Amino acid sequence: MSRTVSKPASFSPQSVPTSWFQRQFPWFYAFWKFSRAHTVIGTTLSVLSLYVIVLAKIQPAGAGNLSFVALVAVLLACLCGNVYIVGLNQLEDVAIDRINKPHLPLASGEFSRRQGQGIVICMGILAIALSSLQGSYLLAMVSISLLIGTAYSLPPIRLKRFPFWASLCIFTVRGVVVNLGLFLHFSRGATIPPSVWALTLFILGFTFAIALFKDMPDAEGDRQYNISTFTLQLGQQSVFNLSRRVLTAVYAGMILAGIVGLPGVNPFFLVATHAGAVGALWVRSFSINLRDKASISQFYQFIWKLFFLEYIVFAIACWLA
Repeated sequence: MSRTVSKPASFSPQSVPTSWFQRQFPWFYAFWKFSRAHTVIGTTLSVLSLYVIVLAKIQPAGAGNLSFVALVAVLLACLCGNVYIVGLNQLEDVAIDRINKPHLPLASGEFSRRQGQGIVICMGILAIALSSLQGSYLLAMVSISLLIGTAYSLPPIRLKRFPFWASLCIFTVRGVVVNLGLFLHFSRGATIPPSVWALTLFILGFTFAIALFKDMPDAEGDRQYNISTFTLQLGQQSVFNLSRRVLTAVYAGMILAGIVGLPGVNPFFLVATHAGAVGALWVRSFSINLRDKASISQFYQFIWKLFFLEYIVFAIACWLA
């Protein structure tokens, strides 16, 4: 039996205070929300960080795949792929988002379904076209990411219904495919150094924690639409504790790597910054209220800020070495 869910009565796009940009450029503002800003920032920083790491260790500035034009092309291809993946997920989750994320353009009615489909199709084509012009490593990276993103959201596969497979999709793309694919592209297939393996392992664990935590604010909509998540299976407190332990473990691993002397990075900077970050994580975690959706969402965004910070910090650590 199908279920029709109306937009929550308490939500109205017109009732929300608007910014100047939102009033003057409503379509672009809606597109920015459709693109999910935190994922756009994460993708941008991953591209820039791997570019800096390779620039510092492999080739002189402006050579081959490290020219500014090549960097822009890579960034555009990855951002188009990013929008394709998050947009497809929104297309398949409109009813759920009307409960969990009513501010998103499809859920709020700012974009029609046809508009959403058009954006997703265009972004997917652009991602493949741009990456194919840059080389086989980037094309493989983008293609694998789009394939996994499609399997994550689109029926009949729709892996997001299953907690293990949903988590595997997220940390495989963010943790392995993106980091190793970008390094191989920028370095033209050079041997992957220990520093990049360390970053990859860190991001792999970090995105696993994100995958665990991401469904905590969305428990109500997932419950109504039978989307099985670790939050619904294990409970919020258990998922929160596990996520915090995983984050602590990856930070401890990077601190240990700095102490024993990870080649290609500045050990003092690496240890100090990661010790500060994990300390901030624990201090911030004591203020979360697991009964308050807003508090959970704020902590989730804080985790993403730590994710952004890692790419900046690690690139600097490599450059200082």
